[in-house]
Amino acid sequence: MTLSKITMSKITKSGLVAVAGLGLGLAAPSYAQATQPSDEGLASASLAEGQALKAIRKLEAELKAYPDDPALHINLGIALAHSGNEAKARGHFETALASREVLELDTADGRTTDSRRLARQAISMLERGDFRPAMTQPGQLTLRD
Repeated sequence: MTLSKITMSKITKSGLVAVAGLGLGLAAPSYAQATQPSDEGLASASLAEGQALKAIRKLEAELKAYPDDPALHINLGIALAHSGNEAKARGHFETALASREVLELDTADGRTTDSRRLARQAISMLERGDFRPAMTQPGQLTLRD
């Protein structure tokens, strides 16, 4: 089992940043290494800007070069979940969970965790529907005469 250091960027439910206070974040390498994807390859900027489809394209292309990278699978799972493809998202979270490579992660709230724990949190969030857009509250509706 390989343990690597990865820094997590913030993500929200509406733009992929720490959801439900769990500190679930986008993976971004804390150092450059030829055997890991770049920050751009992890699509952190696209995810943070709420551009899930753009992120999906980047991450799928990056997975061709780094098919076993759990951070890529987690980020792709997040992007897919935000785009409504929960079944595919679950598959990527499960792939990250089952990966032989385990990455040490720093979360947006300053905690350190590993990629397997983060993948388990993502699966739990998926099951609770935390990646789904919030429903409009009745008081937020505009009615016409």
